Amino acid sequence: MSLQKTPPTRVFVELVPWADRGPANNLVSGGETLPGLRHPLSSTQAQTATREVHVSGTSEVSGGPDRAQVVMRVSSTKEAAAEAKKSVCRRLDYITQSLQQQGVQAENTTVTKDFRRVENAYHMEAEVCITFTEFGKMQNICNFLVEKLDSSVVISPPQFYHTPGSVENLRRQACLVAVENAWSKAQEVCNLVGQTLGKPLLIKEEETKEWEGQIDDHQSSRLSSSLTVQQKIKSATIHAASKVFITFEIKGKEKRKKHL
Repeated sequence: MSLQKTPPTRVFVELVPWADRGPANNLVSGGETLPGLRHPLSSTQAQTATREVHVSGTSEVSGGPDRAQVVMRVSSTKEAAAEAKKSVCRRLDYITQSLQQQGVQAENTTVTKDFRRVENAYHMEAEVCITFTEFGKMQNICNFLVEKLDSSVVISPPQFYHTPGSVENLRRQACLVAVENAWSKAQEVCNLVGQTLGKPLLIKEEETKEWEGQIDDHQSSRLSSSLTVQQKIKSATIHAASKVFITFEIKGKEKRKKHL
């Protein structure tokens, strides 16, 4: 049975600065030189050299969709054109009035109408596309219209999505949380070894990832239209991850002034 290799040791902080001396100062027996030999700095050099702590920080945040779109359709086929128009417009007016009463803004609603000849009859169809920001209100309105209009209205399953601004805010939040985690790590390391953490000298975001939430395997095989609202929201949830690298300065101990 093969032995497992010991993972490499990670160095969080080097408290005493080091420097490379020239080959002439690295003589060994036989007159050969040992390149790369490192020696501690003198006390004067050590006081002026910058001491640093290098840490990395990671984070993962998630955000659900902030918009949902629902499409409602009403249609009618009649021998007389006026009758087809009247049937559709009556139900269309009922839908738009119900939306206004529930506080849905006009700018979040788009209405399109299609009128055409079908064999010996006239067919009219109207479509109402609504964008919701409150998912509870969306469900209440859809349930109410299905109850009142029954099969004369066809309501599509809600499509959940993210606005560009919400995705950008999620990316920013992931980065900020990673920086905060790195700062906390550096603070704990300095406290452990009796040092004081100074200002950041370098902040670098090394890696970012984004992916959408996934539902269970047995649910993913089902049609999207058969998923519940909560399953759709979970599937549309976006996850963002960030990894940062930060270099902090380590403060020197202040000398107390002697009073004469």
